[in-house]
Amino acid sequence: MVYKFRVILDAEEDIFRDIAILADDTLEDFHNAIFNSFGFDGMEVASFYTCDDTWNQEDEIPMFDAGDIPGVQKTMSDYSLSDILDKENTKIIYVYDFINMWTFLIELASVEEITIGNTYPETIFSHGEMPDEAMEKHFIADDDEDDYNEFEDDLDEDDLDMFEGDDSFEDYGFEENWN
Repeated sequence: MVYKFRVILDAEEDIFRDIAILADDTLEDFHNAIFNSFGFDGMEVASFYTCDDTWNQEDEIPMFDAGDIPGVQKTMSDYSLSDILDKENTKIIYVYDFINMWTFLIELASVEEITIGNTYPETIFSHGEMPDEAMEKHFIADDDEDDYNEFEDDLDEDDLDMFEGDDSFEDYGFEENWN
């Protein structure tokens, strides 16, 4: 089976690519198809995020295992597209380059039979030019600001300087201001 996706850059102008890829290909294969389709060099870290129908981000699927215990965290290469997406679960989020935060909203548009002679993955439609810079993101906390203020009230000024009155640097043969 072939999955056809619309990959939309989160930007003010309409910038998207339609990509056809085999359902059995991995998320890593899809990552490669996306950065090639949008003209990135592929040298930055990226992650996919599962999401609900209203694009609320859920679980991260990273490129590399960065967990505390090696081999426990699953990565892009561990999942085929059909493991994550199907006719009921059609949306996923992709973030490329965690400095610039290029964010893409991806939706499965159709599931079709393989066309003999086609090479997959394939960019089948391209609309819009990539901007020079990613759109600036404004993050809003989900929790009430009062929760933070309540925590802040419990802090003592001495708690803020973890090295004050601590001679532990001398134990290691270097001073606090070593550079």
